[in-house]
Amino acid sequence: MRHESSAPGKGTPEPYPGYGTLVEGSSNYRRARRPRWLKITGITAAVLLVGVIAFGGYWLWRLQSNISTSALGAGGVRTEGPVNDSKDRLQILVLGSDTRSGKNGQYGSTADSSGYGQSDVMMLLDISADNNHVNVVSFPRDLLVDVPACKDSATNEQHAARSGVMINSAMAEAGIGCAVDTVNKLTGMEIDHFMMADFNAVKELSNTVGGVDVCVDTAVNDPDSGLKLPKGTSQVQGEQALAFLRTRHAFANGGDLGRIKAQQSFLASLTRKLKADGTLSDPQKVLSIADTMTKNLTVDDGLASVPTMLTLANRLKNIDPAKVNFITTPTVPAPSDPNRLTLDEPAADNLFAALRRSPDLSQPAPASAAPETSSAPAAPAYNKALQPITVANGTNVASRGAEIGTILSDAGFTKLSRIPAQPRQQTMVYFGAGFEDVAADVAAVFGLPASSVQQVPGVQGVQLYAGEDFATGSKPAAPPSQAGGAVSQTGSDTTCQATAGG
Repeated sequence: MRHESSAPGKGTPEPYPGYGTLVEGSSNYRRARRPRWLKITGITAAVLLVGVIAFGGYWLWRLQSNISTSALGAGGVRTEGPVNDSKDRLQILVLGSDTRSGKNGQYGSTADSSGYGQSDVMMLLDISADNNHVNVVSFPRDLLVDVPACKDSATNEQHAARSGVMINSAMAEAGIGCAVDTVNKLTGMEIDHFMMADFNAVKELSNTVGGVDVCVDTAVNDPDSGLKLPKGTSQVQGEQALAFLRTRHAFANGGDLGRIKAQQSFLASLTRKLKADGTLSDPQKVLSIADTMTKNLTVDDGLASVPTMLTLANRLKNIDPAKVNFITTPTVPAPSDPNRLTLDEPAADNLFAALRRSPDLSQPAPASAAPETSSAPAAPAYNKALQPITVANGTNVASRGAEIGTILSDAGFTKLSRIPAQPRQQTMVYFGAGFEDVAADVAAVFGLPASSVQQVPGVQGVQLYAGEDFATGSKPAAPPSQAGGAVSQTGSDTTCQATAGG
């Protein structure tokens, strides 16, 4: 009698607890095998989930650890509460520091600029609540402004208010918060966030996106900045991208306004590229850009989280470049120094008033804000013939000073003097202490609004500064009804920079 081995061999049904004898293909066999596959699938899914969480956690930690922060203000009074970054109108001050400290030392010594540095670039980014309108307002670094009293949040050192100093010095002395307070004071708005980048940020960002297209009308070889470009369109990145944004001598008349136009064109081109490439909709590309920028950015505490930055990127990704307006603050050469600038009034005041009302600059001012005119009082409390009136001829028409003087004489203001002046766009009435009523009456002669009348230290009596809007006729031409006239280009415009040699 033959005895079979008690151990199961090939082809022998295998016992399985709870299922009896398992035969391949039987229902018991299928039921027994199914939990193994479920376990494998579950383990795989769990491993993938852990990997995704670990990947996300790593990037969150990495980006968060990159971020440097500073206080939003330097002691200035704020009347507005915090904003909802996902759905409210946002105003972000974008600053470029020219500090030569640390890794920026290759662009000069700390004697040129150290510590906080001066704000080499200053732009106000204004995003509407519905994301349909974006304004980028540039402030020339040569603009003379009044800087309020500021407290350095890092050292607690108090800095006194200063008058008639360059706007880029606000940050250099008391930190980024002082630059924010200065722009708030200048515009009458309240900035919600700021971003400050250094030289290295421009280089690395331009490399990350694969270069940015720029155009010049003649070949450029600027030894000061290192910019070398042939005539026409070129793609710049790294050092050449930085040189394009930094150069002053290569563009227009070699001043800051020409450089601002180049910066605006660069940003417009970058906007188009990001939109065309779908970069802001690609998580991998967004992470790469975020990593580049956070390593070279300082932001306010309210913006210092990765989710907040991603919220901002999500708002910007669907914006039409044609709705991105680039604007330069209206300025004229400063009377005290032709190499410096002051606000061109009332154009600057009209622009800031329009921005305070709405980010949509295509909307006309409401009727209540229209220029109001008033007739001269029937019986002034002074003798018109004794009031010192100066006519400054900035119309670009040599004979206009005499013609405008005749209009004033006919109105009773006979104590006149005339001086030539630098051309300007819009007519203003300036007055010294004690002459406010006389200035108002002079403005009324020409139908000028109250926003065109301003007290200025150093003016004796009243000065009528006639602009190019008063080149003909008995009254200045009406100012444009829309502040949108200040828009120099949009994100969809392709422009070619006028060079100093062109």
